[in-house]
Amino acid sequence: MRADRLLSLLLLLQQAKSRQLTAEDLARRLQVSARTIYRDLDALSSAGVPVYAHRGPNGGIALLEGWQTSLTGLTQAEVQALSAIAAPGALADIGLSAALQSGLIKLSAALPVVQRSAAEHARQRLHVDSSGWFQGREVVPHLEVLREGVWQDRKVWLAYRDFDGAASERVVDPYGLVIKADRWYLVAGSERGPSVFRGARVEGARLLDEGFARPEGFDLAACWKAWCERFAERRASYVATLRVTEEGEAALRRIRPSGEHERWGQGRCERDGSRTVTVDFERESIAVSQIIGLGRGVEAVEPAALRARLEAIAADLRAVYGARDAARARASAGAAAPPRRRRGRRKAAM
Repeated sequence: MRADRLLSLLLLLQQAKSRQLTAEDLARRLQVSARTIYRDLDALSSAGVPVYAHRGPNGGIALLEGWQTSLTGLTQAEVQALSAIAAPGALADIGLSAALQSGLIKLSAALPVVQRSAAEHARQRLHVDSSGWFQGREVVPHLEVLREGVWQDRKVWLAYRDFDGAASERVVDPYGLVIKADRWYLVAGSERGPSVFRGARVEGARLLDEGFARPEGFDLAACWKAWCERFAERRASYVATLRVTEEGEAALRRIRPSGEHERWGQGRCERDGSRTVTVDFERESIAVSQIIGLGRGVEAVEPAALRARLEAIAADLRAVYGARDAARARASAGAAAPPRRRRGRRKAAM
C-alpha cells in the first residue's frame, strides 16, 4: 500500500513540473495526513529522488527541475479499472471518443505482456454503459462553443432560459463542463460568483475574444460537489398530502426517491386500509404529472389547488373519452337493432 502511495506521490510531483505543491494539497489528493506526506518525502529522498521543500508563504514541495522518472508500471487493479473505461456518449459529444480509443490502444501497447492479458481479461468481464433507460440524451446545440470557451479560457456570451421559462443574456467565464445522468452542465463565473447552467437551456452562445483568469486554487470537482449540496438544501418545495392504497403506495415508491419511503411508514392509517402520506414534489407541475399516472390508488388531499387542478383534468378526460364512448355505444346499438317493418294500408274493397 505504501509503495503505491509513494509512486502516486512521485507522479503528482512530476505532473506539477516546476510548480510547487503544499503538503496539505498532497495530503488531500492522497487522502492521508500532512505528517504522512512528510514521512513519504523522506523515503523518496532516501531512495535518491531529488525532492525538496521550501518553507514560507510561497513555499511548497517540488522535484528538481528537469528530473523525471521512467516508471510506467501499473497495479493489476489499475489495469482493470482503465480497461473498463468505455467510450460513453459524453466524450462523443465533445469530440473525444476517438482520442479515448486511441489512447487506450497506446496504453495497452505500452503494458508488459502479462498486464496486456490482464487488461483484455478485464475488458471482457466489465462493460460500462452510461446511458439511461427509455430516455434520450438531451440536445445541447451550443456544446461546441461552450467546450471551446472552457478549453481556451475565453469568455462566452450566453442566451439562457431558466426552469421557469425566464430568458436572460449574460457574459460568463466558462470554468468547466460537467455531465450528470446524461445531462450537460456548464460551471462558470458570473456576476453572482460561480454558477451552474444546464446545457440544454442555453439557447445561444458566442465565443468572445476576451480571455479570463481562472480563480487561483479553483477545483472543478469540489465546486460541483459544493453546488450540488447547496442545490439540495435550497431546492423548491411543494408538499402534498396524499391518500394511498397499498397498490398506490407501491406505485408511488417506484417513481419517488428511496429516501422518502421511510417517512411514509409514519403516515396515518385509515379504517379502509389506506394510508395518508406527505410527499415533496418540488413543484405543482411535477405533482400533477406523477399523480395522474398512478390512477385511483393515489388521491390528492391537499393542497386544495392541486386537488382542484386534478379534478379539472379528470373532467376534461371524461368529456373526451366519455363522449366518444357514448357515440360508439349509440352507433353499436343502431347497428344491432333489427330493421323495422313498415305496415302498409289495405285498400278498401271496391
